[in-house]
Amino acid sequence: MNKELLIEKYNVPVPRYTSYPTVPFWGDERPDTKDWLKVVKRTFDESNSTKGISIYVHLPYCERLCTYCACTKVITRDHGVEDKYIDSLLQEWKVYLDTFGEKPVLRELHLGGGTPTFFSPENLKKLINGIKEHADLHPKYEFSFEGHPNNTTREHLQALYDVGFRRVSYGVQDFDPEVQRVINRKQSFEIVKEVTEAAREIGYQSVNFDLIYGLPKQQISSVRDTFEKVSELKPDRIAYYSYAHVPWKTKGQRMFTDADIPDSAAKRALYDLGKEKLAELNYSDIGMDHFSLPHDELFVAREEKRLHRNFMGYNTSHTELLIGLGASSISDAKYAYAQNPKEIHLYQAACEKGELDLVKGYFLTDEDLTVKRAILDITCRRELFFTDELQKYLPESISEELSVMKEEGIIELDEEKLIVTDLGMIFLRNIAKPFDNKLRYSQKGGDKMFSKAI
Repeated sequence: MNKELLIEKYNVPVPRYTSYPTVPFWGDERPDTKDWLKVVKRTFDESNSTKGISIYVHLPYCERLCTYCACTKVITRDHGVEDKYIDSLLQEWKVYLDTFGEKPVLRELHLGGGTPTFFSPENLKKLINGIKEHADLHPKYEFSFEGHPNNTTREHLQALYDVGFRRVSYGVQDFDPEVQRVINRKQSFEIVKEVTEAAREIGYQSVNFDLIYGLPKQQISSVRDTFEKVSELKPDRIAYYSYAHVPWKTKGQRMFTDADIPDSAAKRALYDLGKEKLAELNYSDIGMDHFSLPHDELFVAREEKRLHRNFMGYNTSHTELLIGLGASSISDAKYAYAQNPKEIHLYQAACEKGELDLVKGYFLTDEDLTVKRAILDITCRRELFFTDELQKYLPESISEELSVMKEEGIIELDEEKLIVTDLGMIFLRNIAKPFDNKLRYSQKGGDKMFSKAI
């Protein structure tokens, strides 16, 4: 079967596997806070001294609505919200510090949003220093943030650099003016060039661009022009995402119609063009829409088989404990997951009391832990060994499913292991899917649960 037919076959809704089990299979019962913190403490005690911990901070505010965006956000021009929200973040951090009982070793910290650079440089420094004050830094710590080109100033870049940040990700999406108009994100090439060069002048070691294919009004010409402009700036990493049209989840996407969105054939052509341009520019496929140049730490981690994947996406070190701070943030404590409320007022009310308000969570079984490790091996290491422990949980039908994938050339397979081929990198989510017992045995599913694989 040729590549085009494989893409047609496997372009179906599939989880992105930032966790296993994936969020739709966690159930609706609120996790008990005491039980959650016991798991956090257990994971911390097992791994802090050797691996350290990771922190994800969700900063939800944006001044303008980008209509394509399905993230949790609050649109406001009132910057008076900054102080109270930062106070809430630090109050939540104190709950975890009290749970740890000793200083955490901070390995990774990422600011996401929303728009992190909605916050002033001074307030961002206050936040990061408030977190760092009670932690020791790992010798190989990595701090990164998401920056909107229109409001990431040199002052932002310098302030965050001064407190340890060395990586920035800019949401570029597409340079075409008509596409930018429809998605309400007008930003010129000159602005993106300015903030990219400023980051490098200050000393940032890695700059990432987020690009999206399948956006409303997007055409071959706009993607080609976007990559020509990107080639001038040569970011160290590129995330080339598929636009997920989910108007039932986000009101902003109702501001354009299905007729504005490229159909399946057109979207595939955009994808193919992007992949072609990425290869021409010497970007290596890391997996699941992520690409990097050979000098970047993401590529090095892939080659050294130490990539990890969690709710922050791909990262270069495998910490067992990820603490999510902020409204809607999700924490991963190896043996359990927990999520904060999306509503700012509910989140802040709990923080003011020195408590956690967990609205969703899941405690993993031994089977879940084994399958989680298997899916991480596929998506991060491109290989999976069929251990005796894993074999206990594999359905009989999986042998036939994997044999078909072997015949199609997307995996190599024998009795001991599975290896993802270069062709199979396009289909990582599909290759992981047969191991997803929660999805296999559940009545849940359908086109509105997960985005398509391509």
